[in-house]
Amino acid sequence: MRVIGFKQGCAGTMLVAATLLTGCAVEQVKLGTSRDQVTAQYGEPSAVVQLPAGQRLQYSRQPAGQSAVMVDLDANGQVSSVRQVLNPADFSRVVVGKWTRADALAEFGRPASVDHVASWSGDILTYRWRDINVPMQFYAYLDAAQIVQRTGVGMEYRRNDRR
Repeated sequence: MRVIGFKQGCAGTMLVAATLLTGCAVEQVKLGTSRDQVTAQYGEPSAVVQLPAGQRLQYSRQPAGQSAVMVDLDANGQVSSVRQVLNPADFSRVVVGKWTRADALAEFGRPASVDHVASWSGDILTYRWRDINVPMQFYAYLDAAQIVQRTGVGMEYRRNDRR
């Protein structure tokens, strides 16, 4: 499994073990690192998004995980920012009535699932994330034109089928 850091709190040689066991990692990609160095260390991204002045390498752990790290590269192919985007601050950037499905995919990566409910006629992009120790979900409700018309956040409940 390849990871890019999101949370602070791990240290030293235990970093890799702690990352794999708990999901805890330190932001490991340094600004100015080349695209080739990033992919050599972390593997191919789950998606690549073209930006106005560069590219975004998406390292999403959806559908099973609860994180998505965006590594933005400048026009020279050097890392200009690294951030874990499945969090309340980034979700609050969604502009209802303006953001499209493409915007959500570019900003958050692939969703954990695309859901449907009887009370909504369009797709619902569902992202799994963690708020401290609480598993959560973020929902982006799309209309027929693929525009976000509402968003929501809820706790994730999983039924444990051990029969």
